[in-house]
Amino acid sequence: MSTEPSADGSAGAGAGRFQAKAALVTGGAMGLGLGFARAFCREGGAVALVDIDGATVRAAAERLSAEGYTALGVACDVADESAVAQAVAQAAEALGGLDVLVNNAGLHSAKYNVTFEQLGHAEIRRLLEVNVMGVINCSLAVRPWMAARGGGAICSLASIAGYSVNSPYGVSKLAVRGLTIAFAREFADSRIRVNAVAPGLIGTDTVVAEFPSELFSQFAETHQLIRRTGQVDDVVAGMLFLCSEAASFITGETLKISGGYPLSA
Repeated sequence: MSTEPSADGSAGAGAGRFQAKAALVTGGAMGLGLGFARAFCREGGAVALVDIDGATVRAAAERLSAEGYTALGVACDVADESAVAQAVAQAAEALGGLDVLVNNAGLHSAKYNVTFEQLGHAEIRRLLEVNVMGVINCSLAVRPWMAARGGGAICSLASIAGYSVNSPYGVSKLAVRGLTIAFAREFADSRIRVNAVAPGLIGTDTVVAEFPSELFSQFAETHQLIRRTGQVDDVVAGMLFLCSEAASFITGETLKISGGYPLSA
């Protein structure tokens, strides 16, 4: 891995919390997934980006490589068990093992924040296949690779919607919280910690494109204790902490990153 400054002025891969560690990030082509991957690399790690959009994820990995980091882009639908097993094996073999998994891939647009009746059976099934089975498929697939390295850390993307649970999306994220607890117990003997983050309203490119700009300031003022819109870096900081040795005594937990929502009156 290069430690020379890259053309954009970044330091490239260097010493940090994840020196000599390897991570696999699902939904890594953009948004939170790409944000975590870049931050992980900046802390000295190598990363495999996995996404259903093969062209975009390979381009994202190439950009990280151009910045001096070790990055691999792999096309994979996390709902496909056999494809996940192949992608995980490819990543582990290319990076020399796996220490961290970030279960970030998921369906999360406003389309899924409706009633079950409105969404319909086909879309409900797809939502659960990606948001729930995707976490199961990836977590089970990485376990033997992490165990071979003496342990590891898994961090899944839940949501504050998994607490109010008023939509199919909310139900899928409630399930992620449940899987976090179940896998923390099941994987403990392999020395694998399993946690999750539950973001509130975060200003990712996808979310910003879906909603009117005034909604963000209005939501922050009326529903949050911290009166600003959450940013990708806010969530990435929580993920990095939970995957690091600083959180070595934490497992089975879901960390809310929501500016105090829903604590405000």
